[in-house]
Amino acid sequence: MEERDWEILHVLYLENNITKAAKNLYITQPTLTKRLKQIEKELGVKVVNRGVKGVVFTPQGEYLAKKAKEMLDLCNQIREEVLNMEHHVVGTLKIGASNSFARYLLPGILRNFKAQYPQVEFQVTTGISRNVFNAVYNQDVHIALLRGDYAWREQKQLLFEERICIASVDQPEMEELPKLPRIHYETDYAYKSIVEDWWAENYSQPPYITIRVDRGDTCKEMVLNGLGYGILPELYLKDETNVHIVYLHDKDGKPIRRRTWMYYQKDALEINVVRAFVEFIGKYPFPS
Repeated sequence: MEERDWEILHVLYLENNITKAAKNLYITQPTLTKRLKQIEKELGVKVVNRGVKGVVFTPQGEYLAKKAKEMLDLCNQIREEVLNMEHHVVGTLKIGASNSFARYLLPGILRNFKAQYPQVEFQVTTGISRNVFNAVYNQDVHIALLRGDYAWREQKQLLFEERICIASVDQPEMEELPKLPRIHYETDYAYKSIVEDWWAENYSQPPYITIRVDRGDTCKEMVLNGLGYGILPELYLKDETNVHIVYLHDKDGKPIRRRTWMYYQKDALEINVVRAFVEFIGKYPFPS
């Protein structure tokens, strides 16, 4: 079996649907079906059956699909190790990034790194910080760029700190905040705790939440359209001029900040492209 065959089995197992798998693999459905039949012919076993709700893997097919990720990881590892023998910065860099970091900072970072190392390719995974941390913990990515402090015995580097603020198109009256409509967005537990602790220190009433959304970007757009106030990290409000900002402070008057880190495994530095990226990030001009 070829590496592409393992990729087909892996994607099909995740999607459980021929059409979706073909789309993700950038091939036609007939081509995927034909290749599956060829795999079955080469192995002499039935791999999948078609059901009403999608494909159903046979016991042999399920075994192969579960081994597919191991085979793909091994192929990538061999490829990277061979490339590293030449001391060139080439290969695929697997990065995990929190949603906001990916939206506001990562494109520029990747562009500048690619300009310096044009033979590098990227595999990027985004999500909430907790999920990104799990990805680097499980070694599904080389590098994790995310907000929040996590227990981590491997390597990490503080990239920058940003303040947390209340944002509103109208100047908010702080004493009236519990009565004002608030746009709430779902985020990771660490950030949620920071905001809830600040609120408990300043108000005895719960916030008046009128809109709940699943992303910080959506919350910002709701705020910009005058639908309420939001409590957001200042990175979301970069270059926004038509909004009033009130920075949060703790009971001692110190600004409440959230830190953004780079997490990675020490062994990953043996890969040239990872080591080059870590050095590159160490010199990057992040917002202060």
